[in-house]
Amino acid sequence: MAVFTSHIPTRRFGLIDILVIAFVFALLFSVLHLGAGMIIPFSPENQIEISTDPADLPYYAGRSLLRMFIAYGASLLFTLIYGSIAAKSRTAEKVLIPLLDILQSVPVLGFLSVTITMFMGLFPNSLLGVELAAIFAIFTGQCWNMTFSFYHSLTTLPQDLNEAAAVLRLNWWQRFIRLEVPFAMIGLVWNSMMSFGGGWFFLAASEAITVLNESIRLPGVGSFMAAAVEEGNMPAVGYAILTMIVMIVLVDQLFWRPIVVWSQKFKMERTEAIEVPTSFVYAILQRAVFVTWMQKYFFRPVAKAVYGAFNLGARVTGHTAAQLESITPLSYLTAAIKWVLFSVILYYVSQQAYQGCRMIASVGLDTLVEIITFGFYTLGRVMAASLIGVLWTVPVGVLIGTSPRLSKFFQPIVQVAASFPANMIYPFVAVFYLKHSVNFELGSIPLMMLGTQWYILFNVIAGAMAIPNDLKEAATVFKLSGWQKWRKLILPAIFPYLITGCITASGGAWNASIVSELVTWKEDQLNATGLGNFISQVTAAGDWPGIIGGIAVMCAFVVIINRLFWRRLYQLAETKYHLN
Repeated sequence: MAVFTSHIPTRRFGLIDILVIAFVFALLFSVLHLGAGMIIPFSPENQIEISTDPADLPYYAGRSLLRMFIAYGASLLFTLIYGSIAAKSRTAEKVLIPLLDILQSVPVLGFLSVTITMFMGLFPNSLLGVELAAIFAIFTGQCWNMTFSFYHSLTTLPQDLNEAAAVLRLNWWQRFIRLEVPFAMIGLVWNSMMSFGGGWFFLAASEAITVLNESIRLPGVGSFMAAAVEEGNMPAVGYAILTMIVMIVLVDQLFWRPIVVWSQKFKMERTEAIEVPTSFVYAILQRAVFVTWMQKYFFRPVAKAVYGAFNLGARVTGHTAAQLESITPLSYLTAAIKWVLFSVILYYVSQQAYQGCRMIASVGLDTLVEIITFGFYTLGRVMAASLIGVLWTVPVGVLIGTSPRLSKFFQPIVQVAASFPANMIYPFVAVFYLKHSVNFELGSIPLMMLGTQWYILFNVIAGAMAIPNDLKEAATVFKLSGWQKWRKLILPAIFPYLITGCITASGGAWNASIVSELVTWKEDQLNATGLGNFISQVTAAGDWPGIIGGIAVMCAFVVIINRLFWRRLYQLAETKYHLN
């Protein structure tokens, strides 16, 4: 009996527990209420009218948040599966990583053009089809950055940890849950925050869909903003911006900040840090008796059951694989099945590629040359935006990441700045540019930076936070300071994270070009010559050959640049600049 009671918390049930329980029930009720609005009847002829009344903003904000978190859950699952396969199989890596380059370069409007009809066909006469298309669009704005981060973390696992896992004979599930995920946790958390912010960036495009000459609006802050811009209703635009800031701050304090504090337990170091991040929400959860009881009597048993099931499955699959390797005919059969599956996939991809090539051929050589020329215009803006982003994010990111005190103060500010959809302030920028006759060919570069520089900043912060405390103490012992400290410790430590940030920022910049090269305010349009502008116009017109041609050219630019430049830098980071 004494053994049992020793685990019962000494704290008593009190006001904190009542507040936690009330919050949990309010959250569950809100999810059910908001989710019910996703499955109402719908048809393109009888669409939902979007109000610009500020009283409707709380409900719209809830619908937007629900889409964001559903998309984030799907992104996290995709990241863990896709990143693991790409990092552990050299054969799969040769296919999956170039494919990831292509996918992150496909604009959100490109995904919407293809998926909106498919999802509406799966759920006819229901709003759920349009909701799933919007969630999928947000998913495409979140998952690529997270996947690159997780993949890069797995490929830079220290050799001594790999050897320890081999000595302990960990199966694939034990290795995944006890080594790989913990090692990648800090980078994954910060890139999750950045990716969540990336989802906000395309919220308006996913909730206010104008594709194939058809306009579909979903209740949400993004569609509210789009309706306000169309009306030229500046007070409504201000209310939408204020609502967005409130949402971002609440999500940061109630969700991301506690996770950042929790993730510090996975930091690799042999000495304890002097300062650690704090969170009042995390402190409340630790003090609440209700949370302790739920953890003991619900979460731990469920986690134990899930862990046991996956562990058993890993043992069975490992044993079966070992047996198959020892039986030559069966190993041949396994190889044959793999080749059949690969051939089927290759045939399907070839068919789709053939149809795409036919559409591109119908564009005409002159138009194709013009699209490629547009690509070089956008390439110049992407390079300028990335370079300017690196110049300021590296020193600022290192300063924030190496100081828990500064991190506590600046994280909410950075989170708001990074998560706030930059295209929501585009109307104000458009008014300023129109009033002062700013050359939009150059003026579009700052707009592109607003949506991409944060990828670099968050990766640099994650890299600086992951520097082991014992290495910092060693640098102090050897009296490293100034440029010498940067050259010997900081830059080598953050280099893999910096390259990851640059790769995702570059891909994000190409994607952001569709909203930064064409900005509308009332009847006025600001146009910058470029591929993003071209894709926006052909998508709105429903010009399928133009859509396919623009997306294909953008994918080609991204893949070639990644192969020739960014991948070589990452190979350097993987072989020379990682903890070992």
